[in-house]
Parts: sequence; structure tokens; C-alpha cells
Amino acid sequence: MESKVSRRLTQPPAPEVIQYIFQPRTSRESFTANFGILTRINLAHLLMLDRQGILEHGVAQRLAEALLRMREAGPDAVPLDPAREDAYFNYEAHLIQQVGQDVGGRLHTARSRNDMSATNDRIRARDYVLRIGGLLADIVTGALDQAERYAHHVMPGYTHMQAAQPITYGYYLAALADAWSRDQGRLLHVLESLDGCPLGACALAGTSFGIDRAYTSQMLGFSQPLANALDGVASRDFALELSAALSVLAVTCSRMVQDFYIWSTPEFGYLSFPDSIASTSSIMPQKKNPAVLEYLRGKTAHLIGLTSAALTAVKSTHFTHSGDSSRESTRACWESCEETLKSLALVKLLVQWVEPDGQRMAARAADDFSTVTDLADLLVRQADMSFRDAHHIIGAVVRRALDAGKGASAISADMIDDAALEQVGRKAGLPPPDIAACLDPQCNVSARQSLGGPAPQAVLAHIARRRSAVDQACQGFTAIQQRIDQADQALDQQARALAA
Repeated sequence: MESKVSRRLTQPPAPEVIQYIFQPRTSRESFTANFGILTRINLAHLLMLDRQGILEHGVAQRLAEALLRMREAGPDAVPLDPAREDAYFNYEAHLIQQVGQDVGGRLHTARSRNDMSATNDRIRARDYVLRIGGLLADIVTGALDQAERYAHHVMPGYTHMQAAQPITYGYYLAALADAWSRDQGRLLHVLESLDGCPLGACALAGTSFGIDRAYTSQMLGFSQPLANALDGVASRDFALELSAALSVLAVTCSRMVQDFYIWSTPEFGYLSFPDSIASTSSIMPQKKNPAVLEYLRGKTAHLIGLTSAALTAVKSTHFTHSGDSSRESTRACWESCEETLKSLALVKLLVQWVEPDGQRMAARAADDFSTVTDLADLLVRQADMSFRDAHHIIGAVVRRALDAGKGASAISADMIDDAALEQVGRKAGLPPPDIAACLDPQCNVSARQSLGGPAPQAVLAHIARRRSAVDQACQGFTAIQQRIDQADQALDQQARALAA
């Protein structure tokens, strides 16, 4: 028995080769995922061969009819035999069954599985990026909506997990929206990186046939063909870039999750979750567990691992087509995309439905000394002290308040004067109303009008600007999607015209 795909091979594949290499590539799930893309590639290539006169028109017409029938019947109508190695050979075998070897075998003129696979990967990655970009836009918009809603909800801001300075919950969400907006930019860059069509590169060195690569690129929704045939089949760097971008996105989400995880504990009590996104215990009836948060942290680890696996798979390969550089490496990318879509759907729930306890947040900010930096600033402004002296004085005041078991709200002008006498040899003489204003978290936050600060009016103005930037990014995604949709429509119309 010979190979089913080549007379060069006089033996069939070993059972182990079929089971561990060919079977995963010819599974029904894998074939279904790629069937539509493969059909588009076949139609674009066929239309080009007909236009260029490389195929006789009657042959091209019969192939167009068969391809459209196969598309109509769907992927389940194609029998899958792992001994045929991959999706393409199974697809071709079914096509040949419809129209015969002489006609069906002519479709592969002036191309290779190498350039077809590279084109398939770029279209598949493009589709994933557009789906992920749409979901991410929903999350950024949701975060901005909540940031606007909670722009006045004062809370402690933290560094080193210690109370630092007052901010607002809206300010925190606006910061996340900024980070996610950069993720949008990274995804748009991925779309730019993969916007080149390898079809026509053939195995690695092009072809002597008079093909029109610009036409097939246009029919498949690309702006141009890739300039170098070897680069076209050797490079899957767009998949590595996409995997890395998704890992960065997941890390930002995981850091938000870690904050939510801590802030939702009874010890903090800042945030509450609806029961619909929580789980419970099998033994402890009082439990309400943050299952979504734990899932998302775990998925971030998987995404980082998949990116590392993809990079490692490529690093020692030659700069040409090979199974590890082209297939094993991209396998990690598709899994990363699927995991990201699932994770972002859950992040969207968190952004929309987690609610802050404004009263508890404000009370903690008033008593945890996060306001006292403004007292040091007040000494600089009104008592003619250097900031370093002011820092020492207020540090001493905080130490004495802690030793006395008092919160920040108990700090008085006398306590500041005593510390100033000890540190610099003179009293500060700060007016009590000014001290009270510094220690009031709402006044404290409202005073921080510097660029990027948490003052509510500044945050609201920033949210308006960010919405405009998000709209611009969405327009970028929409323009690419429209170009693809128009190409698909043109491809379908021309294929039907040829078949008719």
C-alpha cells in the first residue's frame, strides 16, 4: 500500500504518525474551523487562474461550480481521512471526487500547501483579532461608563499594598481603560503586521506561471501581497505578536482581578459581586466565593505559557517553511485567542456588575493617613519649609497618632506644632480649617488638578477624551472589517458569475 497523497512515498504513514501528527490536523473540529477560509482561498486562486488564462475557461467553470457546491454542503459533507495528512488534501480529495482527477487536480496549479497554509493562518488570525477587538471595545466603554458614574467615590489609593493617597473608584477604572486602550492599539498593530497575502509564494520561491498576486490579495481582503515569497511562507511572526499582545492584555486584567480579589474580602469590604458571578462551598453554607476572579488569574498563566511555547517552538527553526515553525507554533496562538475570548467575556461582567461601597471606602480613606501628604504640602506652601523638613514633621505626627491609637482625623494643629518644634525648632502655625481640608478625602482628591490626577472634574474631562480615542480605534477595526466584507462579497459574486 502506498501513500494516499504522493507516489514518492511507497509506504503508508505509520499508525503512530497518523495518531499523533495527522489525526489532530484532520479532526472534524479543526477541519470545520478552517473549511470556510480554505474555500475562500480556493475560490480566489481559481478566479485568478481563470483571469490569467492559466486554466481553460470551461475547466475553471466546472471547478467554480464544484467549490460552490462544497461550500453549500458544508464541512460535514467532506469525509476526513487522517492518512491524507491534513485538511487541504482531504478537501482536494473530495473536490476530485466531484469533478474527476483531471479537472480537480488542476486547481493546485501555481501554488503550494505552504503559501495556502500561511494565507489561512493570516486570515484566521485576522478574524480572531477583529472578534477580540470588538469585545475589548465593549470592556473599555463599560469601564469608562463606570468611571464616570463613580468619579466622586473616594477611596484609598495604594502603593506596596499600603494606603498611599486618596483617589476615586472612577479614577481607578479610568486608569484601567487607558491600559486597555493601549491593548487596542497593539491589536491594531497586529492587524497591520498580518495585512499581507502570501498566496502565490508557492513553496518558497514563487512560480514561473504568470499569476496575479495583487488580485488574489484583494479578493481575500488584504491590502497587498507580501513582497518576498520566502518571507511569506517562513514567517508566522504575526502569530507571535498576537500571542504576546494577548498576554499583555491578560496581565492587565489579572492585576485588576487581584485588586478586586482583595477589595471584596470582608476585611476590606470595598466591592460586592452579584450572586450570578459567584460560587459557593459544598460544606460551608456561608461562603460566597469569587470563582470568576480565580478563573481569570489562572487563564492569564495559561496565556503567558502559550506565548512562551510559541516563541520556543520557532526559535531554533530555519528561516523557511517547516512543521514546527509554521504549525506547532501557531497552534498556541489559536488556543490563546480562544482563551482570550472566554476571559474577556468574564472581565466584561466584572466591569459592569461589581459595585463599590462608597461609604466604607470614604471612611477608610479618612482614617488611614492616606491624606497626610497634603499636610506636608501645606507646610511647604504656608509655613515656608522645605519639603524634606515637612516630610519629617508629618511623619512624626503620624507616628504619635499611631502610638496613641488615633486615626488621621484626630491630627490637630497642636500636634503639628509640637512636631515642628522638635524637628526644625519653630511652630508651623497652620490654620485648623486648612488642616481639616487637607484631611478631608473629598477635598484632598478635588485639589489634585494636575494632569493625570484624580480630581473628579479632571477625570470626567479625561473620560471624554478617552471615549474619542476609543471611537477612533473602533473605526480602525470597522474599516478593516468592511474591507474584508467587501472582498468576500466580490469574491462570491465573481465565483458565482464564473460558475454560471
